[in-house]
Amino acid sequence: MCGKTGISRLLAKGKHGNVPGLRYLCLTGTETGLNRIMVSVPKKMFKRAVRRNLLKRRIRESWRKQKHLLAVEGGVDLLFMYPSKEVLSYEDIYAAVGKVIEALNARYGKNVSDSGEVPADEGKE
Repeated sequence: MCGKTGISRLLAKGKHGNVPGLRYLCLTGTETGLNRIMVSVPKKMFKRAVRRNLLKRRIRESWRKQKHLLAVEGGVDLLFMYPSKEVLSYEDIYAAVGKVIEALNARYGKNVSDSGEVPADEGKE
């Protein structure tokens, strides 16, 4: 995610949430229709750029491997913020990103029962 207007809109109108290990800010229904992310690891927590970049790489890679699970239509702008002073392992960050995706699906995801459609496995006896 880049551009001053997109980031300003996300910060002004986005909804925030927490999962253990990550904080996030999301805005649905973007004009591009794409899922875009931004990662923030504060310099106040990690003075050395090596640690900040390590955590950012871990978060981006976790998103890359799980982004297909996101079931929100219209695109999502998403900001991941790392709140902890300790460096979490890749497995912990991967689990936290998975929980963020689950939370977004629960809040904004397409609900099958609202559309009146029957899933493929149901209705057959």
